[in-house]
Order: sequence, then C-alpha cells, then structure tokens
Amino acid sequence: MNQEAPILKTEGLKISYGSTPAINGISIEIRPNRVTAVIGPSGCGKSTLLRTFNRMNDFIPNIKTEGQVWFRGQNMFHPKVDPVNIRKHVGMVFQRPNPFPKSIYKNITWGPTIHSYAGNLDELVEKSLKRAALWDEVKSRLHDSAFDLSGGQQQRLCIARTIAMNPDVILMDEPCSALDPKATARIEDLIGELRSRYTIVIVTHNMQQAARISDETLFLYEGNLIESGKTKALFTNPTKQQTEDYITGRFG
Repeated sequence: MNQEAPILKTEGLKISYGSTPAINGISIEIRPNRVTAVIGPSGCGKSTLLRTFNRMNDFIPNIKTEGQVWFRGQNMFHPKVDPVNIRKHVGMVFQRPNPFPKSIYKNITWGPTIHSYAGNLDELVEKSLKRAALWDEVKSRLHDSAFDLSGGQQQRLCIARTIAMNPDVILMDEPCSALDPKATARIEDLIGELRSRYTIVIVTHNMQQAARISDETLFLYEGNLIESGKTKALFTNPTKQQTEDYITGRFG
C-alpha cells in the first residue's frame, strides 16, 4: 500500500453557492509529483474543487465552504493561514490564456517582483521559459507584447509565469480547451515534462486527454466523488457503473 503523504487532501468537503450545492462532502488525496485529472460532466463541481485548492473561491460572493482542506498537512482555511501565501505555492493556469498586457519579460517577473524576489530576474525569466518549453521561440523578443504570441504560446507563457513563482502545485482548468490540436499536443507534452518537478491537477472534459496525460483520475458527478484511482485502471476496469457509462460516452 502506498504510504506517501498527500500534498493536497480534503475531508468531508462541502461547497455551496448560496443555497445551491456544488460539492457534497468529498474526501480525496492528491499525491505529489503526479498528474491528477478531474473529469465529469459540466456543472459537476470540477472547477469549484480546483479553485478550492488555492483559495480562489474566496473571491466568489455567497460561497460557503465546510469540511477540511489540507496543503502539506496544514489546514488551508485556518484563520492564521494567508491565502496569498497559499497561492504562491499553489499556482493556477486558466481555461483561456490570460497574459498580462505587458511584455513577455514582465509577464514572468511581475509576480516575483511584487513578492520581493531577490534573485537575478534575467535568469528567472530564462529558467521559467525553458521549463515551459517557450524560451527558444521568444528569447529574441522578450520585450515584445505578450499579445503578439499565438494562443498556444500565450498559454505556455501563463504556465511559465506560474513556474516563476516556484510553486509546489500547478492547477490547470481545461488549459487546452481554447487551443488547436497542434497547440494542445504541445501543452500535453509539456505537462509530461513538468510532472517530475511539480504536482499537477488538471480539469478536463476530454477523456482521451485524461487517459493520455494523467497518472490518477477523479470522477465527479453532481458534486459527488464517484470513483478515483490510477488512470489506467479507472479507464479500463472501472468499479462503478456510472464511471463506465461516462467514459464510454453513454451519458455526459
């Protein structure tokens, strides 16, 4: 039995928007240095769960959170926990590329500078862009606008921007949904390259993508955790009928 401590963990997590439930008391564990896919039909609570892991739900009015959420054994919602510090360690890449209206260089350095980064910024930019597999494409135009990049390049820039904060976890909310197949393949390759350094949790509607890139999978349906486990086992031999129906396209 794997005794490796989870980097993220929930116990009895319940989330509602006003009187509308979104997550119904789920308990999960995310292991470090793996890619964990979160799958399920629209409105099942995938993005709500993802945003919980870096306290992004704090910005949503009338949201209510119950239960426990742990990051490296620390209660993420303890009154003494600073959510800004949580977001330094748990970064997020959104569905659509959202570079800052600044140069490529300043997109990378903006966050670290705000947080009083004392190292060499040029080296940080190069290292971050290399880890995001973008350096060779942009090294001669670092001071051009980030908006001059293609959609796929912009998304890799957003990943580089997240990497620059030296996170432990990278959350990805359907990072390929706005990209063409070629750019999607590049992002998937990049995720595979990053898994040795970071814990990645990715929400995806694409069953083939989840099967290709993830080590473990969580299947949510109507706010409930239906099944979780190693991706290969879950896709080839699911233990729940709902899981089999979903991954074979019989519903959702």
